[in-house]
Amino acid sequence: MSLSLSATQPEVPADADEGVWLECIECGETFAPFADVRYTCDDCDGLLEVRYADLPTFDDFEGEGVWRYADALPFDEGVSIQEGATPLYEVPRLEDDVSVEALRIKHEGMNPTGSFKDRGMTVGVRVASELGVGRLACASTGNTSAALAAYGSRGGMETLVLLPAGKVAAGKIAQASLHGARILEVDGNFDACLDIVQELAGQGEAYLLNSLNPFRLEGQKTIGLEILEGFLADYDTVPDRIVLPVGNAGNTSALYKAFRELVQAGALDESDVPKLTGVQAEGAAPMVEAIENGADEVRRWDDVETRATAIRIGNPVNAPKALPGIRETDGTAVSVSDERITEAQRDLAREGIGVEPASAASVAGLRKLRAEGIVTRDERVACLTTGHLLKDPDAAAAAGRDPEPVPADTEGVLEHIRE
Repeated sequence: MSLSLSATQPEVPADADEGVWLECIECGETFAPFADVRYTCDDCDGLLEVRYADLPTFDDFEGEGVWRYADALPFDEGVSIQEGATPLYEVPRLEDDVSVEALRIKHEGMNPTGSFKDRGMTVGVRVASELGVGRLACASTGNTSAALAAYGSRGGMETLVLLPAGKVAAGKIAQASLHGARILEVDGNFDACLDIVQELAGQGEAYLLNSLNPFRLEGQKTIGLEILEGFLADYDTVPDRIVLPVGNAGNTSALYKAFRELVQAGALDESDVPKLTGVQAEGAAPMVEAIENGADEVRRWDDVETRATAIRIGNPVNAPKALPGIRETDGTAVSVSDERITEAQRDLAREGIGVEPASAASVAGLRKLRAEGIVTRDERVACLTTGHLLKDPDAAAAAGRDPEPVPADTEGVLEHIRE
């Protein structure tokens, strides 16, 4: 199956279930969506995508949040905690400073558990219920575990999360714990956790809800639909570019799928599709390496390190979907230092937008690309921020001002602030 923007709408196979089926992006084999548990192709182990007999246009969407886009999803409703409908903030000072025609911040930290992962879980946990599985599982740098724990609890299912020991922000562990997940701390990095979870899922011990699961990405593609609708409402045009942090590359893949489906439905011209631009930390940048080298595959980085813990990933499983997404939209990928990420986190905070470090990578990447002339002055840009400030309170405190001790009287306070 071609992942190009010009690919035509596929024919409906015999094993489709009410106009929905799974299709391998490598060999084109199709599968019934809910008859059996599967994450990759039975024949070639390629990644799967969800396909639809009928693709909606903007006129078909109604309501609010993720399930406003039910016509573009496998079901009419999911296991929901009112996810989606996140703000698309104006940032006039940052817009002037970066020097682009328009800059908006899509703040996914305003979802129920504080990250974009909720969009995928509302769909993925509903699929788990449809399949009749009892235990959900994920590997996580933190946000996935928090979202899975909350939505698994909402759906009445047991939840198991594997985290790299000592590498996950306290706020995220607290969420998973309070929502009742069993937390297993692995003596290894995220990629080692994912290897183990995939093996557990392969043995039927749990239902995998990392972004290898094609249904999870269906929820995440609604980020792109909301961005497009927001720009159309405010500017009467879609953005020229969407800049987003890249860890496992699920959002890059999901947004590209949303845009391909709109093109196939005749709702978006191929020439108007936003340039997908990925940003990684310098210490965890395998996707950037592949883009810069023109490679068709991503080389696994066994040693990754960055204070942007949510994107501390060396083997992005969705690279086969994301690389075409970047290239077919004339986008690019760039790496930024931890120092530039922290600066961007402060820039956003000055606009009143509180994000965790990985989220700020998008703004740091935009700054770098603007300085290099790759992003031009006349572009309208959306930057995706993926997680809330309180996901990583230690990083926020380190990036902010230190408390100042003062005496316990008004005169002493006034004297201090006047100095």
